[in-house]
Amino acid sequence: MTRTAQQSSRQRVPQSFPYVLMYHSVSEYTEDPYLVTVEPARFERQLRWLRARGCTGVSMRELLAARRAGRGRGLVGLTFDDAYTDFADTVFPLLRRYGWTATVFVISGMMGGHNAWDPAGPRKPLMTEDEVARVAAGGMEIGSHSVLHRRLTTLDQAELAAEVGKSRPMLQALSGQPVNGFCYPYGGVDAAVVSAVREAGYDYGCAIWRSELSGTHALPRTYVGDRDGTLRLDAKRVRHGLRATRAAEIPAPRFLRFR
Repeated sequence: MTRTAQQSSRQRVPQSFPYVLMYHSVSEYTEDPYLVTVEPARFERQLRWLRARGCTGVSMRELLAARRAGRGRGLVGLTFDDAYTDFADTVFPLLRRYGWTATVFVISGMMGGHNAWDPAGPRKPLMTEDEVARVAAGGMEIGSHSVLHRRLTTLDQAELAAEVGKSRPMLQALSGQPVNGFCYPYGGVDAAVVSAVREAGYDYGCAIWRSELSGTHALPRTYVGDRDGTLRLDAKRVRHGLRATRAAEIPAPRFLRFR
């Protein structure tokens, strides 16, 4: 092995990804073609499953801060894409009952609207500005899910910068908190999109799948649906544990969807 290869090998250190659950909507339903809805009773059982295994649900902000401080054991990130009204009506009260927090990713240009990007699915209302402000005041982290929920990998440089960057100051003013996290619509990422999120000043980004881009600005998550009972959740947790550590050269962070 050459000296250059040896140096490269030493730089390739294990990178452990946090355990992050990906939710969308929590509500009663009769049809769900995109598999984005969990019934409230099922969701509460999933929370009990976490607690029974010694886990605590937290926002990404808390999870990443704890990991940097070396005290992330037992913490699980709870994330909710799209910011449906049922987050304010159903999820928020349940989490407060448990004393837990979560991150909800808001589409800044569609607050008070509905999920127009899901043409085959039932219309679901999105949180209003007042509801976003209310859950933020109650301890939930507000993250950005872009301005209009567009496929970022299809946009030109100017459109990409606008979709990623313009939502952040708007949500910060509304929530009264720093907006440090971004979630990729449809889970679509490429190098240009990840770079745009980093350059816009976000401290982390949430993707869905593991890829060669996985790292602080493209964190993989575990999808949770309405069919996920105890056995399926246990299997997903084991799978995460088996895949959590990999050898990859991932640049150190500056500070330190699906749908």
